[in-house]
Amino acid sequence: MRPIDRNEVLGIGEYEAIRERFRSRIIEEKRPRRVRIGDHLTAVFENRDSVLFQIQEMLRTERITSESGILHEIETYNDLIPGAGQLSLTLFVEIPDRALRDRMLIDLVGLEDAVSIEIDGVAARALGKREGSMEDRTTAVHYLKADLPAEAQAAIKARKAAVSLVVGHPRYAVKAPLGRATLEKLAEDLS
Repeated sequence: MRPIDRNEVLGIGEYEAIRERFRSRIIEEKRPRRVRIGDHLTAVFENRDSVLFQIQEMLRTERITSESGILHEIETYNDLIPGAGQLSLTLFVEIPDRALRDRMLIDLVGLEDAVSIEIDGVAARALGKREGSMEDRTTAVHYLKADLPAEAQAAIKARKAAVSLVVGHPRYAVKAPLGRATLEKLAEDLS
């Protein structure tokens, strides 16, 4: 997928004028991309639209208007766009209860190293950047990418693959099969 270019990013005022329509479209686009993984994890498969939305929302929320600030956000979030033969996902630890969440973030240390995408029984490990990771706990958000073998890509594009998100952590082991709508989006991403 092609990275977001500077000319695609609107100024805050221009964005405000289209925000509700754009936001509604992205929410609908993300719905089939969101996958529940057990009781406490959710993943969202990223694409260009979801990344552009993140950039625009960050600029709006942080009131970033300087060219250097805008370019920094574009560069930062472009890392989420999958490359050729890749799937990109954001993994969220979603626990509303603060005490339980704090305990789970300690229990799930190393979570970022325990995620894979299984395509027809073959696992492609999802990897992320290690910067910002802590030795005694994990974080609530992880940005991961999985490089898929050519045969896995072909099976997904042909819409014939059985695909699951798998977490193989000693304290949280779960396999979440992906539904048809999600697989359709992944096939689009790989095409």
